Order: sequence, then C-alpha cells, then structure tokens
Amino acid sequence: MKRVLLLFVLFGLFAACGSDDNSPQPTDDFDRKAMLSHWADNVIVPGLEANVADITTLVTAAEAFRDNPADNEFQTLKTAWLEAYKEWQRIGIFEIGKAEELQLISRMNLYPTDASGIEENIAVGDYNLDLPSEKTRQGFPALDYLLYGIAADEAAVLAKFQDAAVGSAYRDYVVGVAQKMQSMLQTVLEDWNNGYRETFVDNDGNNATASTDRLVNDYIFYYEKHLRAGKVGIPAGVFSGAELPGNVEGLYSRQYSRDLLAISLDATEDFFLGRSYDGSVSGPSLNTYLEELGTTKGGTALADVIVDQWAVALAEIQSLNPNLYEQVNTGNTAMLRTYDALQINVVNLKVDMLQALNINVDYVDADGD
Repeated sequence: MKRVLLLFVLFGLFAACGSDDNSPQPTDDFDRKAMLSHWADNVIVPGLEANVADITTLVTAAEAFRDNPADNEFQTLKTAWLEAYKEWQRIGIFEIGKAEELQLISRMNLYPTDASGIEENIAVGDYNLDLPSEKTRQGFPALDYLLYGIAADEAAVLAKFQDAAVGSAYRDYVVGVAQKMQSMLQTVLEDWNNGYRETFVDNDGNNATASTDRLVNDYIFYYEKHLRAGKVGIPAGVFSGAELPGNVEGLYSRQYSRDLLAISLDATEDFFLGRSYDGSVSGPSLNTYLEELGTTKGGTALADVIVDQWAVALAEIQSLNPNLYEQVNTGNTAMLRTYDALQINVVNLKVDMLQALNINVDYVDADGD
C-alpha cells in the first residue's frame, strides 16, 4: 500500500511539473487582503467565539457535576463534551498566531490520551497541565477517557465519580481539564480581538512569512497530518504496517469517531470554498483564487477536481462504522479505501494548488507516505 501511494505521489509530482514546463504562468492579481479579511472576520473569529461558548457550557456542566455527581448532571456533561468536540473540528485547522504559540491542537486534541498518566495525576493530586509532558493528559481525549473509560460501563463510571474515597479527585480533574481548555481558547480569541486580526490581514504579501502562505500551509498540514493520517491512516496501520485501533479519535466513547472525521472533512472543504463559519455567506477563497488563475488539471478546473474528490472521500467515510475502533478491527479495508480517497487531495492541494498559488511548503513531510 505504501509503495503504491508513493508511486502515485511521484507520478502526481511529475505530471504537475511537466504541465507547468509547457504552460505560461498566469498573472496573479488576486486580492489576498480581501481573502484574509474574510477568513478573519467570517471564519476564524466567529469560529473561536462559537468554540469559547461551547467550552464555557462544558465548564459549567463539569462544575455542576463536581458539586452534584448525579445521573442528570452526568448526562448533561457528556452532551456538552460531545457538542464542544464537534465544534472543535471546525476550528482546529487554524493554528496560527497565539494558537500556534500555545500549541493549541496538541493540548486540545492529542490522542491517544495517556490514561495511566491521567490516573497518576489524579492519584497524586499535584499536576501542571501547562507542562509539555502533560499534553496527552488533557483536552478532549482526556475527557473521553474520564467520561467513558475509567470503568467497564456507564453505570460503573458514574459510580466511580460518586465514590466517597476517590470520586471528588476524578471530578476535580474533569473540571481542571475543561477550565484549561476554556482558558486557552479565550486567550486565542482575545489575541485576535486585540490586534492580531489587523496584523494578520495587513500581512497580505506573497512570501514565506505572509499570512496567506502561512495559513494555507497550516491548512494543508492539518488536512494531511491531523485528518488524513491522524484520524484514518495511523489507526488503519498505513504507516506502521500493523493496525492500531487504539489510536482512533474518541477511543473510549466508541460511537463518535466517524462523525468527528466527517465534520473535520466538511470544515476543510468549507474553508476551501470560502464559506463563513455559520454557512450564511461566502467570500474570497482558495477556490476563487484558483478560478481566477484559471488553474486546470487534466483539462478540468483544479478547484472542481479538489471538490469532487472530497465528495468521493466523504462517501467512503459515510460507509464506515460509526465506531472506527470497531471498523479497524472488523473491516480495515474500508479504512484503507478512505485513506486512499483522502490522500488524492493531498497531492491536489500540496502540489498542484501550492504551485499555482506560488506558495512553498513550509513543513517537513516525515510520515513515510
């Protein structure tokens, strides 16, 4: 599988380079500043606001459960966690500015979570989630473990939270994790609202440090590494040669991993198409940029090629078991097909689109794909 994919990527690179050698380069007069303004005002900031609101609801539910560990509060907490987790899939793409400084993705959604480390933290009661060593002991995956994985079933999990000896320590850890997530997202949002938005939009050039170049690289990195590899390829064993079902997202809840993947893919397509965070408006985008340049691939508009391939990938995702842990264990071929469908757009985005936009890749591809 890996050899086939490597040959495919090399063929894509050869074809892309060959076509460029024989084609005149179009003049690039695209208004990058207008695109950056749209991204900031209609996509990123509203997305952060929505995420902060959902995490605040999560914190409120966690505190209510800490003070009254009854079943109603437990169900409310799990619902708040799921809604916030889904919302996160739409903003995790944008690790730029303060989010990059805080390494937000690694602290919000690094999995598999360190279950034994979480148990150690709870037992000791003295931990600092700001430390680099604590990245896999916090965020959504840590809450996934705490709400679903600390005992054999739902009733046993609730009983553990209610246990007179250890329950309060577990509840305090849930609150601490939720509050840490809230603090980080609030910090990122405040940075955008207190000057970074203007810095981002005004940096509208075409060079390695310009906002468009950096965010487009971040976007492709997210798609390639966090979505294609993290959510599908690594659990399916693409890079290891062995299936790793324990590396799926939402490991302990065992029912949401496919949905989280589908939402993430939808978010990457929305960004490409320039849809606002709430879907109410569209604006300048990578799609319109490629259209203005007249970029084609195989005689078809490159933007259409990319969107059509995402439809293929989404169809593969929708065919999967809602529980990707179960899918890997019982039908991993479907996971591999999904990976292959996602991989095609890595080439379309990372090779063909970047070449058309005159943007250089600013990260190292080291996963052996």
